[in-house]
Amino acid sequence: MNKLASFLIFCLITSAVLAQQPVPIKPRILVSTDIGGSDPDDNQSMAHLLMYSELFEMEGLVSSPSYGSGSKQEILRMIDLYEQDLPQLQKHKKGFPTPNYLRSISKQGRKGNAPFVGYTTATEGSNWIIKCAKMKSTQPIWVLAWGGLEDLAQALHDAPEIQSKIRVYWIGGPNKKWSANSYAYIAENFPNLWFIEVNSSYYGFFSDNHAIDSVKSSDYYGKYIKGAGQLGKDFKSYYNGEVKMGDTPSLLYMMDGDPHQPSRESWGGSFDQIRHSSRVVFNRITDIKDTVAFCAVVEFHFKGPEINIPADSVCFWMETPYKNTTQKWAGYYLGKGQYAIKYAPKQAEVLSYKFTSDIPNFPKQEGKLVVENLWPGKTQATDYKLGSNWYSDKSDPQLYDGKIQGGRTISKWRTSVGLDWAKRWEWLK
Repeated sequence: MNKLASFLIFCLITSAVLAQQPVPIKPRILVSTDIGGSDPDDNQSMAHLLMYSELFEMEGLVSSPSYGSGSKQEILRMIDLYEQDLPQLQKHKKGFPTPNYLRSISKQGRKGNAPFVGYTTATEGSNWIIKCAKMKSTQPIWVLAWGGLEDLAQALHDAPEIQSKIRVYWIGGPNKKWSANSYAYIAENFPNLWFIEVNSSYYGFFSDNHAIDSVKSSDYYGKYIKGAGQLGKDFKSYYNGEVKMGDTPSLLYMMDGDPHQPSRESWGGSFDQIRHSSRVVFNRITDIKDTVAFCAVVEFHFKGPEINIPADSVCFWMETPYKNTTQKWAGYYLGKGQYAIKYAPKQAEVLSYKFTSDIPNFPKQEGKLVVENLWPGKTQATDYKLGSNWYSDKSDPQLYDGKIQGGRTISKWRTSVGLDWAKRWEWLK
């Protein structure tokens, strides 16, 4: 083969990798985010969203922090930065939403996770989800969930008829730990919801695959973002400019091909249908002979002293190690001396835990649990049975990116996505 032929083949392959597939219709989207909380990658993803916002019918920006101090005010602050950069963006593309419009669709959702039952009372955010879902349209609204599911669960509880009007792409993983109660409520009561549950693939967008919480270092900020408008200046505030953007795959999914075909190749991943969501119930303390899938909903139920507090009240804690600290997960009183907690481990490990409480004669206990690196794992009688439109990370071993199930369905697009975004950063310089 001569050099010219080799070069042409290389160009064709490169073009195929870089090329986006057309999206059939501009999608309606509502973003639910915990921006401003403990993980600043939502700020990075919000910058990406705003810089590509002409591609979407933007209908909602809801603050839904199941954990941390996220708030609508942080969404509004990001819109202020966008407003300053908007004239430069408009020189290159038409159709960007106005800052005032974006402010009008920014809503405050629930702060903090839901109790054991999975829902509480309506919020501005949950009511806005209902309102958007009920708008007359020939297409559904996509709820892109970057944090907890509390407002989505509340909306479905208050208006179950909207189930057929919405599609969900959820960045689960750690968010499932914080939002286990609301997730369980949705999976148990709305199994026919159209739902893409991404528990691991999204790590492929930023991780070095050896440690799933790590952010792969690069010189992207220095090469493409530095000096690029107010959004670029602000970007340096998060991970010192290193690109994480763990929620951005939800946007990429809506930008590349037909979003109603989850098994397709796309910048935002490729997913398989699942017919069960792993749920394991223990009525005892576990040990290393007990094994669950990562991101399974693990329930512990046990008896203790009868106390005079309302049912579904937080009254004990499950403590688990996290790096050099300890995380505490709320446990609930169900009444008549019955106690319970839901927990969703985010990664393969041998998990150590203990239950603690200030209640006199509370059965303080310690245990271990082996977590396997395959979701959703083998079926069990206690699993949530799902309908035909629930999708999740591909389980093919060849698509693991190191420890990350399905990671290669996204990691292979990093360069294409980065170069495409670099063009827009250049517009702001």
